[in-house]
Amino acid sequence: MRTCLVTGSAGFIGSFVCRRLLQDGFRVIGLDAMTDYYDVTLKQRRLGALLQDEHFTAVEDYVETPGLLMDIFAREKPDVVIHLAAQAGVRYSIENPRSYLDSNIIGTFELLEAARAHPPQHMLLASTSSAFGANTEMPYTETDRADHQMSFYAATKKSTENMAHSYAHLFNLPITMFRFFTVYGPWGRPDMALFKFTKAILEGRPIDVYNYGDMMRDFTYVEDLVEAIRLLIDAAPERPVEDAETPAIEGDSLSPVAPWRVVNIGNSEAVQLTDFIEAIEQAVGTKAERNLMPMQAGDVPATWANAELLKNLTGYTPRTRVPEGVANFVAWYRDYYEV
Repeated sequence: MRTCLVTGSAGFIGSFVCRRLLQDGFRVIGLDAMTDYYDVTLKQRRLGALLQDEHFTAVEDYVETPGLLMDIFAREKPDVVIHLAAQAGVRYSIENPRSYLDSNIIGTFELLEAARAHPPQHMLLASTSSAFGANTEMPYTETDRADHQMSFYAATKKSTENMAHSYAHLFNLPITMFRFFTVYGPWGRPDMALFKFTKAILEGRPIDVYNYGDMMRDFTYVEDLVEAIRLLIDAAPERPVEDAETPAIEGDSLSPVAPWRVVNIGNSEAVQLTDFIEAIEQAVGTKAERNLMPMQAGDVPATWANAELLKNLTGYTPRTRVPEGVANFVAWYRDYYEV
């Protein structure tokens, strides 16, 4: 039985990842601070479901707590680490940047130091499509330059990529960074557009539509994301062969000096925000009153993933279309809130 440490285990994505690992026979150590960035009850309900499995152990604390991760690594000796704990949200990073520094950068530093002392077989660290920043050429490819992040959130996540690369190089730690593209689905975060829009429509309130609706996102269904992460566990990068003339895998982002790569996980489809809203309206059965607004600071008008590297590494391509994924979320929302 392999042991996997999952940070952010009571979060939206983390809880799905833990559930999948338990189904696949892993022993899972879940670390989560249960912060009040959004409704803690939602996190408690996710965590409660995981605690029903005898192979799941919960630790409640902050990833940035000095020495905490060192102790967990020494005690549990995880074979695999999936690092999802982070302060999320582009807009909140303008209001409270300190929390992003603490959780995203210092927390990742604590994780890397623990891995340095007690090396796992593979570490998979969450980054974000926001790391592509001001890039306008799409679809985004892992080998594209990503130098101009548009928010402090994105800047901290790109920083963790660089930090992880240095540890991979210096200490031969196999690390995969994955960049998410607008993940959605049941049990999603209340600060995300799908949750906000569904809630407002059902309550008969207008929805705020930024950039006057002229936005595109590569919406990725949570279970597709989890499948990709699960498959990537067994695709650990290896230190490249010296003087290799061409990558062994087409389009590989493998570092020339370290067992480190970055992988996009997206649906490979740019969907107009207005089409996404129409899918919600269809699932709810009510038209939304739209409050058209200018672009918010730190946001980008479009994201779109080239996910060929994911396919080349794992054979898998995310496949859930937006109308199906949105309908699943709305059904969950109605059931959870009894509306």
